Amino acid sequence: MNTRTRVLTGTALAVALGAGAFGAVSASATPASDAAAASVASVSSKKDGPGDKNFTTTTHLTVDAATRAAQAALKAAESENQKVTVAVVDRNGNTIVTLRGDGAGPQSYESAERKAFTAVSWNAPTSVLAGRLAQTPNLKDIPGTLFLGGGTPVQANGAPVAGIGVAGAPSGDLDEKFAKAGVDALGK
Repeated sequence: MNTRTRVLTGTALAVALGAGAFGAVSASATPASDAAAASVASVSSKKDGPGDKNFTTTTHLTVDAATRAAQAALKAAESENQKVTVAVVDRNGNTIVTLRGDGAGPQSYESAERKAFTAVSWNAPTSVLAGRLAQTPNLKDIPGTLFLGGGTPVQANGAPVAGIGVAGAPSGDLDEKFAKAGVDALGK
């Protein structure tokens, strides 16, 4: 075979393979989409509500509420000339908002988030949880937690829905006082 014949044969083969692949992809795209739609339709067509044991409903703070709580905590700290960071996390420990006050130390950012996570995880103020370390010192080994005063849970109907953590004041008692001011702001 000469060079020209090889090039033409290779080009024809590439076009044929490309067309075949395109047709196969096009043909398989439609049934997959239909299957996905059928799957979604079967889930959404099931009974949805309190009697359905396949689903659960949870309560979460809105971003606006979390921001309002963080701002109230930061304002309470600033009124006492304290430079702190405030973090608000959701029920799953995911950060909703963090506000680092002017002049707050670099360590305060992570500490505030960890205090908030700890408070929501155990549905208790971190000062109370810090007292439990005497009986169960291994609690401090749980990743993401910080057992120092300054975190408080946000509750709805007695269940934790968020946590507020404050770090940077000279004591955990002050941090927790400011976190409580954030919780109180949600009740207004």
